[in-house]
Amino acid sequence: MVPTVEWKEGAVRLLDQSQLPEKVVFLDCRDYQTVARAIRELLVRGAPAIGVTAAMGVALGSNSLKSSQFDEFSKEVHEICDALAATRPTAVNLFWAIERMKRALAESRQLPVEAIKRRLVDESQRILDEDIAMNKTMGRYGAVLVQDGQTILTHCNAGALATAGYGTALGVVRAAWEQGKKIRVLADETRPVLQGARLTAWELMQDGIPVTLITDNMAGALMRQGLVHLCVVGADRIAANGDVANKIGTYSVAVLAKAHGIPFYVAAPYSTIDLNTPSGEQIPIEQRQPGEVTSICGKAVVAPVGVPVLNPAFDVTPAAYITAIITERGVFKPGELAERFRT
Repeated sequence: MVPTVEWKEGAVRLLDQSQLPEKVVFLDCRDYQTVARAIRELLVRGAPAIGVTAAMGVALGSNSLKSSQFDEFSKEVHEICDALAATRPTAVNLFWAIERMKRALAESRQLPVEAIKRRLVDESQRILDEDIAMNKTMGRYGAVLVQDGQTILTHCNAGALATAGYGTALGVVRAAWEQGKKIRVLADETRPVLQGARLTAWELMQDGIPVTLITDNMAGALMRQGLVHLCVVGADRIAANGDVANKIGTYSVAVLAKAHGIPFYVAAPYSTIDLNTPSGEQIPIEQRQPGEVTSICGKAVVAPVGVPVLNPAFDVTPAAYITAIITERGVFKPGELAERFRT
């Protein structure tokens, strides 16, 4: 796969996902403000990819600082962290990665500032490498749940494009495919930003994995016809009780799956589990601009000028609708997370 995010010659290079599938364009971010804009404007998206990008943004910003004394340098790095943390409120991986960079900074306080800068770059690269490794492990755990010949419905994009590589939900798909299972994916379009149509379908086609695009409102009818055997989605934050925040529309798919007796799985790394958030009711939900709903990708206008719009970017699926949560540490029932993961 084309790299989603990487450290390249002193810059953070991002695949500009806002231009897919028409164009494959890379953006070289040479300051942390550009990284923050890329996260905010969805040039890079997907909870794990956002976390990796933010970590690299911290490293990039620190490289430009002139302070030679640790206390002043640390204060300025924390300001960079705050700016990146303010970009998007729901994906907990963003905050997890930033906190990890802060710990790396604190643990290096005895080093010269130039050595700390190198340490921060190295730490961001470790976060990236670990994400790919976790996704592959997660994929192997999840592939056990997929039988030969099954059709998998997925929502939004939780693939290599949403991570440092390989993917979470699509990592399960990839692993099953690599094991020789003859599977097929139904990718719903995922209004209003069309991540399923623009990204998931493109990504699977690049890998030669059979995929069929459907509109969001087809899912129930296809389930009733027996054309969906299981659902696998990603997550942006998982609360301690197993409630899951994911792209808007995930809840609807989960309710339909429950009504039709179809397994509904969530694939996400440990960093997405937020044990400090008791339930989905406490998860902040990002509200985005009306133009995403009233037009198609900012181009074709599909609604009257001035119509009021609701545009939450995420919804919360209660744990009761989730069959299991697939992680790099194994597959768990939603209610097991607090016991298994609390340290």
